[in-house]
Amino acid sequence: MITCTRRLEFDAAHRILNHESKCKFLHGHRYALEVSFVADDLDNLGRVIDFGIIRELLGAWVDEHLDHNTILCRKDQNLGEKITAETGQKIYYLDENPTAENIAKHLLEEICPKLFANKNVKCVALKLYETPNCYVDVK
Repeated sequence: MITCTRRLEFDAAHRILNHESKCKFLHGHRYALEVSFVADDLDNLGRVIDFGIIRELLGAWVDEHLDHNTILCRKDQNLGEKITAETGQKIYYLDENPTAENIAKHLLEEICPKLFANKNVKCVALKLYETPNCYVDVK
């Protein structure tokens, strides 16, 4: 099996509701995302998918929804509304706490299938670095 992996980076804030330590406070990260695709067959040039298409589709989605944004759980809408009222920033809401695990799972299971539905590829793995030392793998 041949996989094609693209790295994307973005900055975002989040907080983890009911966290036992300081992650319960609003804080930011420089996230790095490595997303991997497979295809049944290589294209006529011998590729799974052009790296530029990954950047064009997923990179644009990340830029619009996550980069320099705040990611919150829907249960945290009171904070989101205050941030929006004060700054004009729109908030990206997840149904669960915005842990690295839940963000990665959301991207793999919900976002990538929609973005790449007509590209003859499947997103099979996603690695999300929350810090240079800490990451999650979702497959």
